[in-house]
Formats: sequence, C-alpha cells, structure tokens
Amino acid sequence: MIRIEGIAAFVTVVEAGSVSEAARRLRLSKSVVSERLAELEKSLGGILLHRTTRKLTLTEDGTAFLERAARILREVDEAAADMAERRGTLSGPIRIAAPVTFGRMHLGPALYPFLAEHPEIELTLDIDDRRVDAASEGYDAIIRNGPIADNRLVAWKLTRSRRLLCASPDYLAREGTPSSLAELNRHRGIFYTNRGVADWRFQTPEGAVVVRAKLALGINNGDMLRDAAMAGLGIALLPAFIAGPAVREGRLAEIDVGHRPEAEFIYMAHPERRNPSAKLRAIADHLKKSFGDPPYWDPAG
Repeated sequence: MIRIEGIAAFVTVVEAGSVSEAARRLRLSKSVVSERLAELEKSLGGILLHRTTRKLTLTEDGTAFLERAARILREVDEAAADMAERRGTLSGPIRIAAPVTFGRMHLGPALYPFLAEHPEIELTLDIDDRRVDAASEGYDAIIRNGPIADNRLVAWKLTRSRRLLCASPDYLAREGTPSSLAELNRHRGIFYTNRGVADWRFQTPEGAVVVRAKLALGINNGDMLRDAAMAGLGIALLPAFIAGPAVREGRLAEIDVGHRPEAEFIYMAHPERRNPSAKLRAIADHLKKSFGDPPYWDPAG
C-alpha cells in the first residue's frame, strides 16, 4: 500500500536536494526519511532516486512519478485546509521565507499575535537575506521587498515600501549634501549587494535614471547597511522600514536630490502551481492590516 508519508518524503527530498535537508524540513531523522523512501519504492516496484554520497538524481520512473506525487500532496493539503475552514479553524504546517531585517523588525512582531490566536498553525519561518527560490525550495510563500520578476510566482501587495536616500549628519557636514543626481554620482555609496549595481534608480520626467556612486562598501544585510551609513561611511538608499527610526532620532538625515527613488512594495508571493491555502490568505490579510497603508514605520506617515 502506498502511504502519503512516503510520497511526502519523496517530494521533499527532490525539492530539498538531499535527504538531510528534507529531514530538517519534515522535522524527522534522516533514517526515517530514508525508510519512507524505501517503502515507497517497494510499494511502487521501481527505483525513484539514484543516491550517491554527493547528490541525488531522479530516475526515469522518479521523473514520471514526481509531478503526480506533488499534485497528490497539494490536493491533500488543500482538502485538509478546506475541512479546517469549514470548522472555522486554521491549522496545519506552512513554510515562509523572509529577509532578515524586515523579519526581525516588523514581520515577527506582526505574526506573533496571529499565531497566538491560531495555535493549530505550524509555521516555519526561514529568515535569510538571499533570494530564495520559492518554487523549487518548497516554500508556501516568500516575503520580499521590491520587484518580483519570477513569473512562477503570484505576488500579493502587502503595503508600500518607500526608500530613503540618507547619510549621517557627520558625513554630510564633512562631504556636503548632494542636491542633484549629478552631485550624488560623486559621493561615496553603501550598496545592498543582493540587488546589484543598478539598485539606485530614481524617477525623472524622462524615465528611470540609475545612479552609480563611488563604492564605499557593499553589504548583503539591511541592519549593517544602516549601521554603516550611521558610522559616516557614505550614503545609502534604505527602505523606510529600516531607516525610519534612525531618521526620526536624527542619527540619519534624509537627502533630497530633486527626484524620488522608484516606488516599491512589500509583497507576499506564492508559487503559481499551488493554490494558496486559507491560512496563507489569512496571514496575508493580517499582515496588511498590521502594517497599514501607508505603513506605520514610514517617518513621512
């Protein structure tokens, strides 16, 4: 008899790329995951995966079975979610990825009361500044600040995300305050490396203009980006959800160069091939209400 646990183990191993990572996601031991895979292959009468010490590869049978196996799991999850919704409860596992600084400063505080109200939800929240691949890494959704170009994802807007061009008062007293994009080009910049060299984009009547200031420092973490700006190392383009408190307290000063940074939003995005569950929709609705529009963290209100 084919067991749903074996199907879940197989799909998770393929998505995770290893038995050990699948075990972590499923909260099981590696030996249990391996046993479930072996039982599934025995029930099906074929080998699904070639396993070596370095990698896993799908066999021809495994490739043929994967799409249907994933669909079975989705349908089971959706059926369970529908039953829970009929009972007026939200329950079951859900896995979301979010950036570190936003997760710590705003996402966590917004989610904690929601989870306390719905104790049957089993949320795994992965906080990481890298650009995770929700479609292939097994996430139900990701939270992202800025544009989403992946056409495999369906994005929901949670709130606006204004970006502030800012520097420490000491830096501006020492180097001068730029008042145009041309002047900004000559300053030292602190850049968020996950977004690349074309991150500083400004709206002008002629269209978007990219400014490439002199590189003072490249960092892949928002907290450190803000701290480097407060230390006087250069100018940074920071989301209001990071820079807002420092601007209100006078540790950073917002700079007006005559043009605004391109408008952005904070999104929740889910893989297109998965129907969003009732609990995911409920989390998105809760976050929209918690953040507000404009969001509570924006010093401009």
